[in-house]
Amino acid sequence: MATPFYVTTPIYYANDAPHIGHAYPTVSADALARWRRLWGDDVAFVTGTDEHGLKVQRAAEEQGVAPRQWADRTSARYRDAWRELDISNTDFIRTTEPRHYEAVQQFLQVVYDNGYIKLGTYEGLYCVACEAYYTEDELVDGKCPIHARPVELVTEENYFFELSRFEDVLLEHYTAHPEAIQPESRRNEVLSFIRSGLRDFSMSRTSLTWGIPLPWDPAHVTYVWFEALFNYCTAVGYGQDRARFDHYWPANYHLVGKDIVRFHAVYWPAMLFAAGEAPPRCVFAHGHLLVGGEKMSKTAFNQIAPADLVADFGSDGVRYHFLADQRFGPDGDFSHEAMVVRYNADLANNFGNLANRVLKMATSYCDGVAPEARAEGPLVDAVASAVEGMTRGMERVDFAGALGAVWDLIRAANSYIEAQEPWKLHKAGDPATGPVLGDCLEALRVVALLASPAIPRASAALWGRLGLPGRPEDQRLPDAAGWGHGPSGTSLEQGAPLFPRIET
Repeated sequence: MATPFYVTTPIYYANDAPHIGHAYPTVSADALARWRRLWGDDVAFVTGTDEHGLKVQRAAEEQGVAPRQWADRTSARYRDAWRELDISNTDFIRTTEPRHYEAVQQFLQVVYDNGYIKLGTYEGLYCVACEAYYTEDELVDGKCPIHARPVELVTEENYFFELSRFEDVLLEHYTAHPEAIQPESRRNEVLSFIRSGLRDFSMSRTSLTWGIPLPWDPAHVTYVWFEALFNYCTAVGYGQDRARFDHYWPANYHLVGKDIVRFHAVYWPAMLFAAGEAPPRCVFAHGHLLVGGEKMSKTAFNQIAPADLVADFGSDGVRYHFLADQRFGPDGDFSHEAMVVRYNADLANNFGNLANRVLKMATSYCDGVAPEARAEGPLVDAVASAVEGMTRGMERVDFAGALGAVWDLIRAANSYIEAQEPWKLHKAGDPATGPVLGDCLEALRVVALLASPAIPRASAALWGRLGLPGRPEDQRLPDAAGWGHGPSGTSLEQGAPLFPRIET
């Protein structure tokens, strides 16, 4: 039976169009999902849209439409964006779906019956943009510390989740499982927050109708964060298929932005503990993509649509940039100019040039038939090192490091060609011409396989030009990455450049 592997992105607010800040974790999760499939895992990969709450309701009002109509429109834009980026999610969940309503209400009832929810009155400062409450000392110049917007004073009767009862439980959990929050800087941040004392938080609203009613008191609507987080359980069968839920849960990775790590690493596991369910195995918080040193936002007018970049660089070019040029964890700076430089250097000059020159020589010098690689060829160690480095990097969720190992193999193959000069060998009628090119073709096969989680289109195209059957994603590691699995005797095709240079 295949090993289950479950990875999620945050579900994105349906109050605005997708931008590259949303694409960044989605491409990262996709690469992780594709990598685990190469190992034969039974992968569940979930993304979607968060469609309830005041933030979405007000966005709909600004557009003069009903919240559901606005959510339908915005959710479709996310689906389209992920299709353009070749995202291979197994589910796209919307929090307005009937399955989510049913699952959330079942979950809420369990938490309520277990005695962790009580009725009270709340008065506090509320930021609509992040759908979160803040204390006076958490504000920055009197504004939300995340969005730098004014907060609102809210007073109403609410039900409260008794988060304060989980301080010791969470600290014990993270002591026993330090890998459950990554990177270390975020774990330290979360632990500091827990140790400072956890306060019960409001988990319902009476001033809002756009949401999921509490099953025991329909006059109250569930606080958006309380029900939105539960999408991760809904998507794998909670409330409908317990066997499926138990197969995939707990999630292996929640990939989230650093600004929502508190919700995912404090509130969310406490809610799960309250219902008798296991917490996620790892919450990995990444940094922001900054444009001109600022976080992307509607008010800053610096949002960049994924489709605009796909038009210039293709989906593989965009995916590669996010994975290789932005270290997953700290903040990263985005610029179109840097993207062009990386595309030309790594994809056009290295990956594309290696494929083009090897296939061109092999089709010309070997009558279009792939010669066999030598069993003890000079690139054997370089291939083994690439496989090891890629595996180690992906296990650490270090996409840049993992792909760096693959590009080391590309550079080794290019250096090997320069040293052996197969064009001179062919001109001299040297029988070493075939084995040299055979070694390079075998290196290309491994490159196509290892690079496929990042650049699936180009990898599949290269795989086909090598005359190999199926697709890279049909292969299974670690055997498929071993030296000597082909191509040999296959019909080669040079084809057009995989990554034409972009002239600035």
